[in-house]
Amino acid sequence: MSTESSASTSPAPRDVDDLIRAVLRGEHGPDPTGQHAVGAFWVRQSTQFPGTDHKYRNYYLVLRVGAGFGGCCLERDQLPSEIAEELSGRSVAELLVDPRAPVRIAALDAYLCAAYPHRDDPRATPMLLPHGTPLQRAEARDRAIAGLLDIVPGQRVGLIGVVNPLVAAIRAHGGSCLPCDFNMDTTADGTPVVREMGPVLEEADMIVATGMTLGNGSFDTILAAVRRRGIPFVVYAQTGSAIVPRFLGHGVTGISAEPFPFSQFSADPTPIHLYRHAASATRAA
Repeated sequence: MSTESSASTSPAPRDVDDLIRAVLRGEHGPDPTGQHAVGAFWVRQSTQFPGTDHKYRNYYLVLRVGAGFGGCCLERDQLPSEIAEELSGRSVAELLVDPRAPVRIAALDAYLCAAYPHRDDPRATPMLLPHGTPLQRAEARDRAIAGLLDIVPGQRVGLIGVVNPLVAAIRAHGGSCLPCDFNMDTTADGTPVVREMGPVLEEADMIVATGMTLGNGSFDTILAAVRRRGIPFVVYAQTGSAIVPRFLGHGVTGISAEPFPFSQFSADPTPIHLYRHAASATRAA
């Protein structure tokens, strides 16, 4: 189902809904009415690193379309677990117009993962996360994400969706972190976390966001802000690992794409795929 050569013939999407419409028109691969979600998963997972008080609680909807998996991280109680029984067997076209945003995102991600495998994308640099503990693997991943930022010491880095090892990695590169998250009051080092991202989008010199912004609808708002301001935008994408590369060079300047199964589900070496584009591309989008 790989259609990487067709990417150059499809115009850059304005936003996520624009990309969905293009997929429904068949511009990114086979007719989605003939593609189906053959598997559906609802996953509940938590992580708490030793010596810390914060527990990360993660909920995922994962769909399989052909050879691709697509995932969307959820807010707690956003979707019932029974949805996994409901969605399998449905066509991608049907799922892409579902009224529930996480369903649309997971279906879009799965379809594009099959259409554009990271291993076949010349823009992607694969990196194996090392065998190790969850903290060792998270630290390696977050150092790689911070390395996509090209931080000048003293620059303000807006972090939309707080992951504490990434806060530390930003600071290790000389950046000043401006954290924003719905579900956290302070970072591990005591920095206050704000809930409203508007001021962060205006004050930061660059933005890092998790792919969860796709599921809660804030990705398009961030994309519009970074395009308007012409600042770098890096996305750590478990959610939407195949969606975000469609915006590379058109608002997004760097991506750590981590398709399912995610790194926290294994201690063995697992791949992430690093994408980078010149920051000046945001001004031309």
